[in-house]
Amino acid sequence: MSGRARLALCAWAATIMAACALLPLVDPATWIFQAALMLGVQTGVGALTRRVPLARLLTVAAQALVTLMMLTLVFARERAVAGIVPGPEAFQYFATLLQSGAEDVGRYAIPAPLTDGIRLMVIGGVLVIGLLVDALAVTFRSAAPAGLPLLALYSVAAGLSDGAAWLWFVLASAGYLLLLLTESRDRLSQWGRVFGGAPEGPRPEAASGAVAPVRTGRRIGAVALGIALVVPLGLPSLDGGLLDGTGAGLGGGGGGGGTIAAVNPVVQLRGSLNVDEDRQVLSYRTNTDNVQEMYLRIVSLDNFNGTSWTPTERSITGVPDDFGTPTGLASDVKRTSIETRIAASEDYEQNWLPMPYPVTGVDIDGDWRYEPVGRTLVGDHGQDTKGAQYKVESLIVQPTAEQLASAPEPPPSLRREYTKVPASLPPVVARTALEVTEGAKNDYERAVKIQDWFAFSGQFTYDTEVRSGTGARAIARFLADKEGFCVHFSFAMASMARTLGIPARVAVGFTPGTPQTNGTMSVGLRDAHAWPELYFEGVGWTRFEPTPNRGSTPEYTVPEDTGTGGLPEVPRPTSSASTAPSAEPSASESCTPQEAKLGACGTESAAAVPGADDDERSFWGLVFFSPWTLLILPGALLVLAIPLLPMLWRLRVRSVRLGAHQGTVPKGPQEPAVARDVTQEGSGAPGLDPPGRAASYGRTEAAAAHALAAWQEVADTAWDYGIAPDESQTPRKAAARIVRLGELEPAAAEAVHRVAAAVEQVLFAPRPQVPAGLARDAHQVGVGLRAHAGRRTRLRALLLPRSTVRVAWALAARWADARDELLSRLPSPRVPWRRPTPSQNG
Repeated sequence: MSGRARLALCAWAATIMAACALLPLVDPATWIFQAALMLGVQTGVGALTRRVPLARLLTVAAQALVTLMMLTLVFARERAVAGIVPGPEAFQYFATLLQSGAEDVGRYAIPAPLTDGIRLMVIGGVLVIGLLVDALAVTFRSAAPAGLPLLALYSVAAGLSDGAAWLWFVLASAGYLLLLLTESRDRLSQWGRVFGGAPEGPRPEAASGAVAPVRTGRRIGAVALGIALVVPLGLPSLDGGLLDGTGAGLGGGGGGGGTIAAVNPVVQLRGSLNVDEDRQVLSYRTNTDNVQEMYLRIVSLDNFNGTSWTPTERSITGVPDDFGTPTGLASDVKRTSIETRIAASEDYEQNWLPMPYPVTGVDIDGDWRYEPVGRTLVGDHGQDTKGAQYKVESLIVQPTAEQLASAPEPPPSLRREYTKVPASLPPVVARTALEVTEGAKNDYERAVKIQDWFAFSGQFTYDTEVRSGTGARAIARFLADKEGFCVHFSFAMASMARTLGIPARVAVGFTPGTPQTNGTMSVGLRDAHAWPELYFEGVGWTRFEPTPNRGSTPEYTVPEDTGTGGLPEVPRPTSSASTAPSAEPSASESCTPQEAKLGACGTESAAAVPGADDDERSFWGLVFFSPWTLLILPGALLVLAIPLLPMLWRLRVRSVRLGAHQGTVPKGPQEPAVARDVTQEGSGAPGLDPPGRAASYGRTEAAAAHALAAWQEVADTAWDYGIAPDESQTPRKAAARIVRLGELEPAAAEAVHRVAAAVEQVLFAPRPQVPAGLARDAHQVGVGLRAHAGRRTRLRALLLPRSTVRVAWALAARWADARDELLSRLPSPRVPWRRPTPSQNG
């Protein structure tokens, strides 16, 4: 097996080994066998096209085309031409299938069932990664960058799979090391003995020389893999290291700078609400009686991409002594300054610090950082809330309905940022918002109408067993089903408000909790909550409560003349100290990842899972395999290759001509005749070599063919730069003409004359002596011609070389030969016999 074939096989194995990380995400895992088979066909096509050989880009295009045909055969053969050629109907079916797969991804938890849509996403994604790995490692002979797509494939599942995550890391790493070692061994074998002593035994010198460094490379790779697995486990600052999916590390950098990663704690809400036994996570004592406004806010989610709400990545600074006046709060709005002392339990670990909003000052020990836009504190380098005790100074803002109704327009920059609505948001969201707010005169009335529709008049049902869902259709499904919990209500209201031009975001934290006999408030896991915040100039970010039977309705949203407005009494949160059987839906008996991250299991970290927005660690990580990537990539490669065909053909011809002396004699249209004349020289009969001189004649024939190919390349290169060939001139005169018209420098001129002299040796000398270095001379001629050509001429020579007309000539010649061959095999028409005339007899 050749070195490149071994490298292709290793690329196939490395891709499959990295794809094994996806096995825990889908059930059943039989898709891996189908993916391995299709990836093997893709690899085989690459091996065949490289043996032809084709240009590198054409090799990749051929593999992409075959991959698309295989996917068509497996998933859309009934809608394709001959079962494998995709047409418009097949592509439309692909789009439908991928959309269905995206919805399935948001509907199911891990492990997701192997629906047709998910199977297309997984297998198609593995094939795309395999194509990139094969192209980088084998076609372009650069194995090191091939680790990037392998890392991407592993990273998709690393944060989602449970259990033996280290096993998938070992498999993916071993596949990449295998790829690197195979490439290095192949390179060393081409250079012969580099390290080590004398070869042992009868092994070839090249093979024995490559053994020592490859053995050393294997040892280095094994040691590095062991270090990557073991060392992070002993570094507390890494929270378990690379393989720990619950690491914190939200803050970046040291001192007072850094950024906050875009994490999403919403993923933990449903698990907290469904625990079998409520558990206290916080207790606090405050100096105000208005405890219904004591929502303990953790973080705000202000980045809406149509599928999820996440915090925007922002800069963080050191914790200031005074946080200043909240954004947008005017001096005429009633406010009350309060002080709250909060204590976190020993089994509650959270990187974001729960605090009343808006906070004006915090007194806390530890490595905390301040994010000024959201007015939140986040732990840096592993800092969390475990056992933390801190004092918070905050405001209770009490605007009136008139102040909210008469609020002026917000600043353009703020309005622009917090009213962004992606194009993927279903139209039903905006349409429903307009229907619900019909008749409202201002943004305040619109916000109250939306809140009351969700909480009371819209007949929505609060149910913690309903999955939060992902995907662009999640909000539309919630509006249709009218069942959900706080995540659904807050997300939907914030989205609808944005469609109406009202700046909105979502806050995540805890409701006020339950009063205790000692004067403190107890906050349990079931008090976890999400609520929308809408911005009104002069008041700032304002809480609304659309979730029925949760929290408390803000006083400024209830008309003053009707008291509670006839609305039902909102029940208080249940006491965490109750020992009665819970009526809430129960979670599974085992400790789920969501419970662990909010402290329900005692010792697990509560760090939010990066990049997730579902109530469980959803299968949404597979969105890495963008549905359109699978369809666009092959078509884009084909479309790109069509205008580049002249350039690719020219590069291929140049490569064959100038490299012909290293292999067998090329079979060009002129070479065989000239080579035959050379081999016949000195022989007794035409075509017969004297005994013992066959090898010498073979070398002479190859050298002669190489000289003619080099001259042909020089002539075609000159033609590409506008110097048309003149077949009537001798090589010496043709060389002088190229030098004169091309204005070549002395070095390039000498190179042209050396190639011409070699051709004259082949054509006329009885014993031709062909010099070495003709390929280098031909290349130097091209450099010289390019140096004196204008930009337009250089571009024309590269993209649309004139010498490609030879392709049309060759096709015409083959057509003429085929026609003559066909006519020669047809029976000749019989001429009818006629009696001779008298004049003919005479």
